[in-house]
Amino acid sequence: MIEHYRNHFNSNFTSKKYDTLLENLTSGYPPISFRVAETPLFIPQDLKMQLIAAGEDIIRLIKQPDFKTITQKAIPPEWEVPNENDQPHFLTFDFGICKNEEGRLVPKLIEMQGFPSLYGFQSHLAEHYRKAYELDNLAQWSPYFNGLDKETYIQLLKKVIVGRHQPHEVALMDIDAPQQKTAIDFFITAGLLGIKILSLTDIFKEGTQLFYIENGEKIRLKRIYNRLIFDEVTSREDIFKLGFDPREQTDIEWITHPNWFYRISKYTMPFLKSEFVPQTRFLNEIKVIPDDLENYVLKPLFSFAGLGVVIDVSPDDIRQITDPEHWVLQRKVQYEPVVKALDGNVKAEIRLMYVWPDGEEPQLCINLARLSRGKMIGVRYNKDFDWVGGTVGLMET
Repeated sequence: MIEHYRNHFNSNFTSKKYDTLLENLTSGYPPISFRVAETPLFIPQDLKMQLIAAGEDIIRLIKQPDFKTITQKAIPPEWEVPNENDQPHFLTFDFGICKNEEGRLVPKLIEMQGFPSLYGFQSHLAEHYRKAYELDNLAQWSPYFNGLDKETYIQLLKKVIVGRHQPHEVALMDIDAPQQKTAIDFFITAGLLGIKILSLTDIFKEGTQLFYIENGEKIRLKRIYNRLIFDEVTSREDIFKLGFDPREQTDIEWITHPNWFYRISKYTMPFLKSEFVPQTRFLNEIKVIPDDLENYVLKPLFSFAGLGVVIDVSPDDIRQITDPEHWVLQRKVQYEPVVKALDGNVKAEIRLMYVWPDGEEPQLCINLARLSRGKMIGVRYNKDFDWVGGTVGLMET
């Protein structure tokens, strides 16, 4: 998006450099099961400042004293976990990159979560983009915000995820962690912080305490860096019998507590009033269906990775919904194809990634970006395309 850097990158791009990038990314790690884009984004200063302002608008709502009250209905009763803390430790906000009437690039909020993202992998990815394409010969580039560099960023992650505990007392947990699509992020994070990677079934409960076995020794678990999304186990609740049930009373510290995944989500968007947030309303609160439904998208509250989203909405789509309180109608965001590929332009989305240490303020620290040629950003909508997939935004330092 910074034209002279984009032109230089494209004119010097080769498939060999891209293949080298992919090879080096996975050296010593599991294969990457999602597509990595051929290019990073070059984020201009004006867009960077707007992204920061957009994130601050959202955080003001989250910090309101009544935020827990207005989002209590966001948590499905069957998935509520006890001992919720006062704040999420991670925030991620996804913005589509658009153009306004004056031709200025502007971010528009698409999705938000009080849940971790690829905090380890994005740092790793930025480093390898810079090396594979020799980008630091052009300028000094960084994926970090707020003056962070790799060292201080890792220190911040360790402060939040490990805290006062020993690394072996902390585990990154998912339903079947080594087999997840984001497993490379798990292994990078574990390598940086020294923590364990455990599947749900590796953990067992005695009284209210949690343990795992390593080399025949029972080790008490004191903190879980949670990567388990309950939506993924809705039809597999029997798995809790093989491990432990997070909904039971346990003496464990959650980083971040599972309830925040629901509180900070599509459910939150109708409460946001910002130039960076498209109009979003709970479906059950809409008395008259808009005449211009082609300008709206219909989204289920409890889904992830774009599942269930209706892009081309019809009145019948709305009438057939039996639980309108679990849906939102959102004004469409018109992505602008702002990234020049070798054969045309592609759309971009940027995820701002925050870390929120206990007793401190949320800190914007790194970003994730995705490129798309399809109707939506996700992998399933971009099969068989190139110059699409996961990437990172780089900013001049």
